[in-house]
Amino acid sequence: MSRGVVFGAARSRPCTVVVCRGCCCGNPSKHPGTDHQWQVDRLRAAAAESGGRLTLRTTDCLGPCGQANVIVVQPSAEGRRNGGRAVWIGWALDDDCTDDILRWVADGGPGVIDPPPTLELQFIEPPGEARARARGRGRTRR
Repeated sequence: MSRGVVFGAARSRPCTVVVCRGCCCGNPSKHPGTDHQWQVDRLRAAAAESGGRLTLRTTDCLGPCGQANVIVVQPSAEGRRNGGRAVWIGWALDDDCTDDILRWVADGGPGVIDPPPTLELQFIEPPGEARARARGRGRTRR
């Protein structure tokens, strides 16, 4: 399979961290012991200090509310060229998890370097894939 040609901004796209702040993620009544704003502030500061190697986005509900807080790490252009795909992380509620995400992204993120084993324990399936597997149409079906 050909990798094709990469044009424009996609050639140098950085890792992107997408933070869910929908109905359950970031909700202090659901997770009162978590400083949700502090997490976003830390990620935003890291993006600002990254020299363009990291971008941060917040979004409305991503879907897996039972696994809140949800963060998606999208690979850089280099990571994509190496086969990296977006990684969904659930239960991202504490500084240790945020530290692991920031360290992983600073080192290259998906497709460039393996994630920390502790972070890997928090990986979840994207909602569409989970639904497809439940109906027997997922990629693992043989």
